[in-house]
Amino acid sequence: MSFRKTVSWFLFPLTMWYAVGVWFRNLLFNLGIKKQTIPPVTAIGIGNLCTGGTGKTPHAEYILRLLSDKYSTALLSRGYRRKSRGFQMDDGTHSAALLGDEPAMIAYKHPRVKVSVCESRVEGVDRLMHQDEPPQVVVMDDVFQHRYVKPTVNILLTEYDNPYCHDHVMPFGDLREPRSAYRRANIVIVTKSPEKLNPVEKHNMISSLKLQPYQKLFFSYIHYCDPLPLTGGTPLPLTQVDAVMALTGIAHPEPMLQHLCKQCQVTPLRYGDHHYFTLSDIKHIRKAFDQMKGTRKIILTTEKDAARLRALAGNDALAGLPIYYLPIEVRIHQNNDYNFDQAISNIVKENVLFLHRMKTTSFNSINW
Repeated sequence: MSFRKTVSWFLFPLTMWYAVGVWFRNLLFNLGIKKQTIPPVTAIGIGNLCTGGTGKTPHAEYILRLLSDKYSTALLSRGYRRKSRGFQMDDGTHSAALLGDEPAMIAYKHPRVKVSVCESRVEGVDRLMHQDEPPQVVVMDDVFQHRYVKPTVNILLTEYDNPYCHDHVMPFGDLREPRSAYRRANIVIVTKSPEKLNPVEKHNMISSLKLQPYQKLFFSYIHYCDPLPLTGGTPLPLTQVDAVMALTGIAHPEPMLQHLCKQCQVTPLRYGDHHYFTLSDIKHIRKAFDQMKGTRKIILTTEKDAARLRALAGNDALAGLPIYYLPIEVRIHQNNDYNFDQAISNIVKENVLFLHRMKTTSFNSINW
């Protein structure tokens, strides 16, 4: 038995009390004692049941790419580990200190999207809707447990190698709330699945999840693109690189490291999750990079880390360092019964038209 499991058994009574507390909170929402607000905008919520990363931000970005060319679109996030407070919108600097690294990354890549952060989702949507040009669609990142706003579409993510159906409530397991909460989702996506999905394993996963008839299920996987320079430029194929310093400040860099090890020699340099890099860090990084052998070598980081490193881009400390980041894209396996892109597009189209008719006929009586 692992050390964590041993400790978890001692914490089992705490797990029971935590589960009861979360169950009671959900009951208050279900009975209407705690109020949910239905915002006057098409809202797509993305979240998970477990702690840690299931790929919420890449999936939010997938939906933004899908919709932002057709609709005025906004992203609303909590802005984890940002250095600001309250409601904030991207001011054109794509600052990780202002927005947090993940929203800053999206602001950098999608300038047409209104990227905003706020601890309160109710206040955040309200502030967005009072902009001079309010959005037609708001994508809400990490919102499954934040029940004060009820999304038009509620998307639940769960990892292929650690689905919620095999997990337990904290601290015994990694779930933020009991497994039964999955019923609130309209769509469930099994993330980080193999690019070539085994039909037998897929069938076993479907059986284990035991979804409700109203829920649609999809499988997604991560696709790694060619590295890009930190401040923009031409992609650099990994075939032109012999050695990589993998610079990461994320919770789980293992998938990225496994991908890189298949293509070149990798020297990992790991910092804590959401780490803000300092000038002292850069000196250490430069020293470690200089000690690496070879001439065709680069420093390669994640997109989220790049959002924080750009704050130092104008500083001489980075001069001469070949820093690249590794873009990733979510790709969704085709489903023979229904198409994810079409399902989302149809829901959004119908709801945007409905809200438009409500507004133009003066019947919009939503209490906001």
